[in-house]
Amino acid sequence: MSRLVLVLGDQLTFDIASLKAADKTKDIVVMAEVADEASYVPHHPKKIAFLFSAMRHFAENLRQVGWRVNYTKFEDSGAHASIGAALLAAAEEHRCSKVLATEPGEWRLLKHLNDIPLDVTQLEDDRFVASHAEFLSWAEGRKELRLEWFYREMRRKSGLLMDGDKPEGGKWNFDQDNRKPAPGGVDFSGPMHFRPDHITSEVLDLVETRFGDNFGDLRPFWFAVTSDDAHRALAHFVDGGLAKFGDYQDAMLSDERFLWHAVLSMYLNVGLLSPLEVCRAAESAWKDGRAPLNAVEGFIRQIIGWREFVRGIYFHEGPDYVSRNFLDHDRALPALYWGGETKMHCLSQAVDQTRAEAYAHHIQRLMVTGNFALLAGVHPHEVHEWYLAVYADAYEWVEAPNTVGMSQFADGGVVGSKPYVSSGNYIDRMSDYCKTCAYSVKTKTGEGACPFNLLYWHFLDRHRKRFASNPRMGNMYRTWDRMNADKRETIIAEADAFLRALENGDPV
Repeated sequence: MSRLVLVLGDQLTFDIASLKAADKTKDIVVMAEVADEASYVPHHPKKIAFLFSAMRHFAENLRQVGWRVNYTKFEDSGAHASIGAALLAAAEEHRCSKVLATEPGEWRLLKHLNDIPLDVTQLEDDRFVASHAEFLSWAEGRKELRLEWFYREMRRKSGLLMDGDKPEGGKWNFDQDNRKPAPGGVDFSGPMHFRPDHITSEVLDLVETRFGDNFGDLRPFWFAVTSDDAHRALAHFVDGGLAKFGDYQDAMLSDERFLWHAVLSMYLNVGLLSPLEVCRAAESAWKDGRAPLNAVEGFIRQIIGWREFVRGIYFHEGPDYVSRNFLDHDRALPALYWGGETKMHCLSQAVDQTRAEAYAHHIQRLMVTGNFALLAGVHPHEVHEWYLAVYADAYEWVEAPNTVGMSQFADGGVVGSKPYVSSGNYIDRMSDYCKTCAYSVKTKTGEGACPFNLLYWHFLDRHRKRFASNPRMGNMYRTWDRMNADKRETIIAEADAFLRALENGDPV
């Protein structure tokens, strides 16, 4: 008897577990563009277009190699509201009751598949270096789950940048070499751009009509939507961007949206590229003398270290992870995140870039938009849903630990040992944003004082009971305590006034 083989929009590879377990001669692949997945957060139009186009291209690839594909487009008269509805309709049409699926990357969808009145077998997604069992085994009995120790296990398992049992270059981590401030200019053309073909053009017209009011610019659209083009984008980065990626991976420049970043995560996260092939391409560049070890190690750490680590955290912590709010923050997400007026140049740059590209690099997300939300006391679930909505590479398994954990400390320290908060000094050191800002990063209080400076101390003061004993934060509190009482009172009063203006919707 035939079975249905579910392929989701972020599972676009022939190596997905459900396809590998299926029989091409009998089974039927089910793919569907459904309303629930397109709208559970107000996704950036570029993200929706990317997924719909990549799905349609992959369905064609499946047909070309002999698979029967039951595909429902969003605009079809028989379009479905949910994945479950699509499966039930296909089951009735093809007289099937058994479904092979690869587990989704969100607890929401895992539950949805379990609730469908069909015989659904969910197979573990084996596109990752670490299985669920391996992560759980590594985590068992540890007081703290920290990236560095997990990353070393992934290096040993994969063999990447290893010299026998030892790391190449004598060190596991070259992070200290990868924190250079922004240079004067960029000599890399940025990620490879692709011209939309007829399938993508059809999708763009659909998205423009149905999702045109969502935050984000749909056009110009330049993403790769096939595995072949994603591999071309990988080669382009390795040849032109990788060598300087390490040095400047934390840097930010006004009106430079990409610097030397790869912008490959959206392709990795839907299956157009696999993590090990991406890492091996980078490793080969080092072996061939085309990129230095610090750049290659830093890049590989992002993929087999951090990406694998946050996935492990997401499934380890369970379905309630996204609702955690350790710091009891409750402020609404400010309108500036949706393009509202702001005088803060760093935030304006990060949000404008996000609107245009559905992309911002990790420091823009962590130390600009994330840092501000944390300092301002924004409710972490609102921050979580914003990141999930606006970035083309965002899926809950990878986004939630980065936001709820790393960025907002809402998990109470599961991901990081301290909150990632900073004054304006960090942004000034790593970017040119402050040079043209309406506020002065050197001004601590009074007219024109940088809001990051005020909010930084306000955050530390209001959370003193939680963090004063944290060994990584002791120096911060000692500095605060050395200030005279009048200065501290002024900082708190001016920060309060800023937060009131933020709540009132005044331009800040």
